[in-house]
Amino acid sequence: MPTYIFQSERLGFRLWTMKDLPVLSAINSDPAVMHFFPKIKTTSETKAFIENSQQLYKEFGYCFFAVERLDQKKCIGFIGLNYIEYEASFTPCVEIGWRIAKVDQGNGFATEGAKACLKFGFEQLNMKEIYSICPSINLPSAHVMKKIGMLKQGSFNHPMLKNYPRIENCFIYKIER
Repeated sequence: MPTYIFQSERLGFRLWTMKDLPVLSAINSDPAVMHFFPKIKTTSETKAFIENSQQLYKEFGYCFFAVERLDQKKCIGFIGLNYIEYEASFTPCVEIGWRIAKVDQGNGFATEGAKACLKFGFEQLNMKEIYSICPSINLPSAHVMKKIGMLKQGSFNHPMLKNYPRIENCFIYKIER
């Protein structure tokens, strides 16, 4: 039985283990899932993501958590919090983000999970504000941001996406406690 840090009605949020590598690698290499990202991720990049998430949790008490459907006890991707400090007018800050397997998209898991992560960030970690960023063409993510109560702050050209003009322009959303 997995140990969950917190749960929502249908989802359990836990730390990553290397046993999750095949599942997350499959999600990260799915072109449909990665449509709004620069490229699909390799297995080694996915392994580094898991290691970085483990380290972030040790340092800050949060990360992009492994998310399981409680009814199936299977990992469907990640939802969680991340510390970002690339150069932008709103950084450094904490962002909320998600990536869900294609087969599990469209069921409200991103919205439900993001609400649970906001509650965790505000109530357990005493955060004052949380941001979210997505390419301006990623309307499904922007829709989730609105559904969880975030307000659009504007847009910017993401400094880490300069070589990807299709997704370089990003929306900024924010919510305060």
